[in-house]
Amino acid sequence: MVPTVFVQLDALPLTPNGKLDRRALPAPELPERQAGRGPRNAREELLCGIFADLLGLETVGIDENFFDLGGHSLLVTRLISRVRTVMSAELTIKAVFEAPTIAELVNQLVTDGGRRPGLRRTDRDAAIPLSPAQARLWFYEQAQGAESTAYNFPYAIRLQGELDGPALQLALDDVIARHETLRTTYQEVDGEPRQRIVPAEAARPAWTFGRCAEPDLSAELARACNVPFDLATDLPIRPHLLQLADEQHVLLLVLHHIATDGWSLGPFTRDLATAYRARRDGAAPDWQPLPVQYADYTRWQHELLGTDTNPESVLSQQLAHWREALAGLPDEVTLPLDRPRPAKPTHQGAAVTLTSSPELHARLLAFTREQHATLYMVAQAALAALLSRLGAGTDIPLGSATAGRTDEALDDLVGFFVNTLVLRTDVSGDPGFGELVARVRESDLAAFAHQDVPFERIVEELNPARSLARHPLFQIMLLAQPPGEGQGPEFTGLAAEPVPVGTDAVKFDLTLAVAETREDGAPAGLRLNADYATELLDESTVTRLLGQFLRLLEAALDDPTRPVSGLDLLSEAERHTVLVEWNDTAVAFPTDRRVHEVIARHARLTPTATALECGPDRLSYAELDVQANQLAHHLIDRGVTPGALVGVCLDRGTAQVVTLLAILKAGAAYVPLDASYPAERLAFIVEDAALTLVVTQTELADRLPGTTAVLFGSQHGPDTAPPVTVQPRDAAYVIYTSGSTGRPKGVVCEHAGLSNLADWMIHEYGLTAADRSSQLATPGFDSSVMELWSILCAGGTACLPTPHLLDDAEALTQWVADSGITACYMPTPRMEAALDDLTANPGALRLIYLGGDTLRRWPAPGVPFRMSNQYGPTEFTVTTTAADLGPEPSPGALPPIGRPAANTRVYVLDDHLAPVPVGAVGELYLAGAGLTRGYLNRPGLTAERFVACPYGASGDRMYRTGDLVRLRPDGQLAFGGRADQQVKIRGLRIELGEIEALLTR
Repeated sequence: MVPTVFVQLDALPLTPNGKLDRRALPAPELPERQAGRGPRNAREELLCGIFADLLGLETVGIDENFFDLGGHSLLVTRLISRVRTVMSAELTIKAVFEAPTIAELVNQLVTDGGRRPGLRRTDRDAAIPLSPAQARLWFYEQAQGAESTAYNFPYAIRLQGELDGPALQLALDDVIARHETLRTTYQEVDGEPRQRIVPAEAARPAWTFGRCAEPDLSAELARACNVPFDLATDLPIRPHLLQLADEQHVLLLVLHHIATDGWSLGPFTRDLATAYRARRDGAAPDWQPLPVQYADYTRWQHELLGTDTNPESVLSQQLAHWREALAGLPDEVTLPLDRPRPAKPTHQGAAVTLTSSPELHARLLAFTREQHATLYMVAQAALAALLSRLGAGTDIPLGSATAGRTDEALDDLVGFFVNTLVLRTDVSGDPGFGELVARVRESDLAAFAHQDVPFERIVEELNPARSLARHPLFQIMLLAQPPGEGQGPEFTGLAAEPVPVGTDAVKFDLTLAVAETREDGAPAGLRLNADYATELLDESTVTRLLGQFLRLLEAALDDPTRPVSGLDLLSEAERHTVLVEWNDTAVAFPTDRRVHEVIARHARLTPTATALECGPDRLSYAELDVQANQLAHHLIDRGVTPGALVGVCLDRGTAQVVTLLAILKAGAAYVPLDASYPAERLAFIVEDAALTLVVTQTELADRLPGTTAVLFGSQHGPDTAPPVTVQPRDAAYVIYTSGSTGRPKGVVCEHAGLSNLADWMIHEYGLTAADRSSQLATPGFDSSVMELWSILCAGGTACLPTPHLLDDAEALTQWVADSGITACYMPTPRMEAALDDLTANPGALRLIYLGGDTLRRWPAPGVPFRMSNQYGPTEFTVTTTAADLGPEPSPGALPPIGRPAANTRVYVLDDHLAPVPVGAVGELYLAGAGLTRGYLNRPGLTAERFVACPYGASGDRMYRTGDLVRLRPDGQLAFGGRADQQVKIRGLRIELGEIEALLTR
């Protein structure tokens, strides 16, 4: 129980808005421990002795809480084992958590039935199988090949003082002789791996000796650790002794994980210190023989589990639990990865360490006691909440390691006992953090109660979708190190302390180890150590992740009832950066002119300059302006009024551009009808847009029933522009979406967005009258808007390829060079296919901008033109963000989609419309000058997708794209969904599963 903290009322720390600032409250001081009542009967007396021995205390009262005294989940397993040995009784893990005092726990003892088979010595005559955990590692090593070091297990000790080298060598021989697993090789017999125990007299490891300067120590240790083992012939231990100075050495022991685990370091180093003390005195160690060896445990484990053909066996019952507990588990938890997952991981890794404040550590321990949980459970809840907030969903599976020593006879044995559990955290329903910890506690207790079945057997049973690219069932491991672990052994005449060793090999995407540090017994901070796969994550990303973990814990402890969605991961400075600073895109473009007015100005100032080219056809700016004026008057005579919609169905060529410009001059909005569309789609657009008039040509008129056709070329009218005033919010054009997610939708785009787009293109890319820009897209695609109007507003030349060139990639790239094209837009797939040819023969090309799909290929160094990767949905006037592509920053990194264009704001938000941190996956929302009016004649859908913007002025709207993205540390956007499971097309996200479903219908 945490005591009440009394403070003077006038001294209460308050926030600026007058609320209690819980973070500024003094940490509560826990009362001195009082043992209380003693045991009342023999069973309580035995339990008091067991508690005291496990917790390192002289006495324990029957009313004292096991966890308040320093107990943790690993000690619970030892407690149960000790009770089984000393009292011939059984306890469940859940019972210890629910009845953590001796007075309560004594009533939970089960003395009849349910006893496990005894662990005993067995003969060595028969072939010895591998334990299931060993078998998993053995098969993994066979699959990875001879160069694998993923399961090398290093341990280094710094030794200060006068070292007796020969005594140390003999001592290690003694330890290897004492623990059979350190002198075991693994060989295939009749297609199955078997243990072969090498006789003690033949098991002499080969030492490596050397000198090393202190600055080179880390690199030297890493080199020694990254040498693979041959499990069939090598002893699974390699000793190295490095001399730093006369009385300074580092002992590095590189073991293979198949022979050891983290828990084994305790008995290993204790035995090594004991043997060194004896050998230094000229004697062999006088220790008691171990009750069992690892080979005995292997056979006992098979006996304990039984077979899955027996429904009453431990294996069958525990598998039934895991089938239910892990049903529907997601294949992968999405981290904010910096690079897409490779088909086959290299397991190259690195580590990052961060330590919390002592105050947070103390507050966390107090909260843990209040919740009747363990530090691990609270850390698990925090990590699951963090991952959920970073875009991983609400079903978060994490890996956890259990000691696997469920019998006391195994406590002092070196070997690979550790088992892996999958701990599933349900973050659905936006629970408060306290409620989430309670959920974690219940699910963890159920998992710990079924920890005997090996992880590899669970994988076999569940048979998840297999992939060499990722670990099955989980990709993130969470570990907790109790206080006191990691201390060095006591070597006679030497000061010893562990030395951190990095092997550069990792097994999972991320492994987070949470350790308590103490000073004079008081909390000194939580040490977070993260091992991560460097092929997926950058150091800065992992460092940021650890900082967010601590910030979430701070927020959760301030108010444990606050929903997970309300636990702010952003500091005020970070919030200002992502919402304001990176959206500071204001540029004062002229607002009093429309694109057709800008083109008319070029016609007056440079009348003979070429505006359009298509094969042999040429139109100067004066000719373009006159023909558009004549057609505009003709359309007005035919009843076109400002705000009307006019269809355009013409073959590619100068006539098509003249018509689009004429419609704008008439104050109407054009609706492209691509002549290549199926008749059904053309009929749908005509009906949906209620088109009554379409400008077309004779051979296409019969494809447009129910409309009045205006044949291009029949117009006659004044050469001057009609006296029509067009406002910024008037419609300029209507583009229909593809309809991939349902019925096609007409998007109404306004003049303000069109003018801003053209001005930004000129401003950003330096377009001038000297530029010649390709015009490859048909007017039915919104990229045509960017291609056509930006170059004409710059006074340059729009070059239209003849139709046959569009179907011949090689001829098209040659046309770009031969035509003197300086600026060229290409859809991403076409550009990727043509990039090599364009690089080899660029002609006058200085700029390529691309978009429409996820770019997967960085340009090679030395590309002779600027490349800009653009993104934007039709609902936001073509282009929202753009990124210049330089050299690839790191292998496998996906190119970004850039920063917002001028007068554009981008927000990456979670399900509650709160900004997500840098690196987190969220949904992209767009606001600013390019925002379109919405969907034609579909007010309900418009209201659903065009929503109020909480980060703008009153009345501002923003468009919900549905795209998953993340903000990079440099402020650029990158697609955030898994690149191997989705296709990005202009704001549309199509899951591959949906595509497959469509193809199989």
